[in-house]
Amino acid sequence: MITLGIISDSHQRVDIAKSAINYLKDKKIDLLLHAGDIVKFQTLELMKKSGIKYRAVLGNNDTNLKKHMKKFELFEEPYNFKFEGLKIRMMHYPFYFSNDADINIYGHTHYFVAVLNKNHLYINSGEICGRKKPLFEFAYLTYEDKKFRVFKVWSEASEKPVWSEREILLDGNNDG
Repeated sequence: MITLGIISDSHQRVDIAKSAINYLKDKKIDLLLHAGDIVKFQTLELMKKSGIKYRAVLGNNDTNLKKHMKKFELFEEPYNFKFEGLKIRMMHYPFYFSNDADINIYGHTHYFVAVLNKNHLYINSGEICGRKKPLFEFAYLTYEDKKFRVFKVWSEASEKPVWSEREILLDGNNDG
């Protein structure tokens, strides 16, 4: 089984990003992915120091981080890579979807989305920053026996998040 943690749009909220990363670390994820608008250098450092393999893409508010691309696993969008046999395409803007990817991960909209179409997963983990709604949110997913399971994790916006999670039911897991 493969477990991926997905966060996006952390903006200024290094504290919430840290809490989310710790939650995902407890889930023993294999790879942490950030879909852009990292904004703060400290969030990049948190990912690097977490002990979890990670990758991130630049968002429209990350021009200040571009100079750090070589020091961190930070890439321009769209970023295509394979992990444990899965083809992953990660971007900030939802403009670069590919039917060749098993998973298309994006951010920017600040709204959670998880759609499975003919065994291709399209996912936006929502927003860590709680800017568009009074929620902090992120996601993790598992992949086993050619099946995805997606879990949305959220907390009401507060000084100290209390995380809740639920599995998102996906249609289309058997579409071939």
